[in-house]
Amino acid sequence: MARYRGPVEKIERRLDADLGLKGERRLNGKSALEKRPFAPGQHGQRRTKISEYGLQLREKQKAKFMYGVSEKQFRKYFKEAARREGNTGANLITLIEQRLDNVVYRMGFASTRANARQFTTHGHILVDGKKVDIPSFVVKPGQKIEIREKSKTNPQIVRSLELTNQTGLVDWVDVDKDKVFGIFTRIPTREEVVIPVEERLIVELYSK
Repeated sequence: MARYRGPVEKIERRLDADLGLKGERRLNGKSALEKRPFAPGQHGQRRTKISEYGLQLREKQKAKFMYGVSEKQFRKYFKEAARREGNTGANLITLIEQRLDNVVYRMGFASTRANARQFTTHGHILVDGKKVDIPSFVVKPGQKIEIREKSKTNPQIVRSLELTNQTGLVDWVDVDKDKVFGIFTRIPTREEVVIPVEERLIVELYSK
């Protein structure tokens, strides 16, 4: 299935979760989810009972849309997570957190993961001094992520860094805002990754 390119706020309303898809609009309290906290459509305000499978599917959809990955990519991450030692659900989340587009977002260089993905594919991102334009590139601890020199004054990037004064930065990145670069210091633990996803249900879904 191709990546979804429609209205993202409809997705948040349907899944009843703030997935961080609208950036500054969300921070200003103007997201559609806050104004209309019910599913879109004519029957969106009806209360419906969700089956066990429906709950499991919803958690998978949350993770997919939030991180912007396709079904094929997500299944690949799950297989790798299951192959590794430890909790499969925790492995899944920390694996996806290492994507380059997500790390660019976590460092505050983009207000949404979609913007981070666009910056990456357009060649604005350097990893250890070399251009990397693959959003799914796996960032390793100690690697340096920076905005190329010509792009450091990009208004979107400048504004995104300003917004981190409101949101703060995660503990597993070390960012120099003035020089617009950061170090991915370590892989976060699952407890540190605050997202509205119950990965246990995703594991149950794929384990059937």
